[in-house]
Amino acid sequence: MDITFLLNGESVELRDVAPTVTLLDWLRETRGLTGTKEGCNEGDCGACTIMVTDDFGARALNACILFLPQLHGKAVRTVEGIAGPDGALHPVQRAMVDHHGSQCGFCTPGFVVAMATAHLNGDRAHDDALAGNLCRCTGYAPIVRAAEAAAEEPVPDWMEDPAVREPAAAPQNRAPYAPDSADALAEIYAAHPEATLVAGATDVGLWVTKGLRDVGPVIFLNRCADLQRIDETADALRIGAGVTMDRMRALMQDRHPAYSEMIRRYGSAQVRAAATLGGNIANGSPIGDNPPPLIALGARLHLRFRDTRREMPLEDFFLDYGKQDRHPGEFVEAVTIPKQPDRLRVYKLSKRFDQDISAVCGAFRIAVEDGMVTGARIAFGGMAGVPRRATHVEAALTGQPWSAEGIAAAWDAWEADFQPLSDMRASADYRLSAARNMLSRCLLDDMGAVTSVLEVSP
Repeated sequence: MDITFLLNGESVELRDVAPTVTLLDWLRETRGLTGTKEGCNEGDCGACTIMVTDDFGARALNACILFLPQLHGKAVRTVEGIAGPDGALHPVQRAMVDHHGSQCGFCTPGFVVAMATAHLNGDRAHDDALAGNLCRCTGYAPIVRAAEAAAEEPVPDWMEDPAVREPAAAPQNRAPYAPDSADALAEIYAAHPEATLVAGATDVGLWVTKGLRDVGPVIFLNRCADLQRIDETADALRIGAGVTMDRMRALMQDRHPAYSEMIRRYGSAQVRAAATLGGNIANGSPIGDNPPPLIALGARLHLRFRDTRREMPLEDFFLDYGKQDRHPGEFVEAVTIPKQPDRLRVYKLSKRFDQDISAVCGAFRIAVEDGMVTGARIAFGGMAGVPRRATHVEAALTGQPWSAEGIAAAWDAWEADFQPLSDMRASADYRLSAARNMLSRCLLDDMGAVTSVLEVSP
């Protein structure tokens, strides 16, 4: 595949790029830009953080799980390009020096790029912006102080990267494929159903870097602009499968804040900027964090094979562990969420608050009139081999008072819905107890109680 992109302000043209060469490896081994470090090589530590600018703005991404073909038409800035052409330090670099934000220095380039990207975007949520960058030396306090100190400084003019103008057309008829629309994707995927679809590569990237897998023919989806659309009608939101999780978080902020808050803990800023809604659904993980709230909201899934489209309630897509109702050559095209008053509560339970896989993720939408439960949609991840509704609990709650007594009436229904497994994240008994407690927390939230897991009270 032939690609063109900007690297630290200079145009780069590459020919016959292998589909699964990562940007990290290319930077270090081919370009000699060794400031970008390899730490975990799976998108967790942030040592490889680079900045990518495209039509959606500037985002911090993990170079270790970013394949070179995904960069076509974009602008990339590594830590070597954060300082000015004349060597002038960026405000975050100067602040890191002034506040002693670096000790061993291995993590520092990734921190600097993440901080510079947040600085460019005016993002003052420093804890969130840096949650994907690990440091074992400084204890984070001086790094956060550096970010705060730099926040008021103006953005240097050299940091404004345009996207590449009129990038060369990508090949449509040979692997690796890079269709420019859902229509083109439908034809290519139907002809090559064995191909691996790559959207954000936050999952597939690990197949390559950690699993050392040959993923076969690859179809890159990042140029399908129509899969990245969000369409609003009078009664629904239709969200393209290629919409990233950072855009999803912004979309849900005012509509369903509990969902948006859960997304804040979905990976890191680097992961959220790459991971897509469709990818999280299509991989069918029983601990994927999007299906529970989407199921609770009554979302419908749109699938496509060539010109044939079908839709279904999202919960019907997940058949069994590792098995979904998706035919060869068929792909997730969009998700539709009905518009509704916000009654959604979402709770993510994990060993770490930030950037951790859920042991249990529960989503609750309880309809209440005159103190009585008139309907309920409750869905969980981590409680079965697939994301699943708690239909027996829903039925047991309906018609009961929305109170501790009403919740107690549904106690035995939980075991009719779930027989969770024990694994490294939680035991079966703990998961079942946690799910029950989440329903109690939902009630407490409705009563106005403060239940922040970030606060400890006696």
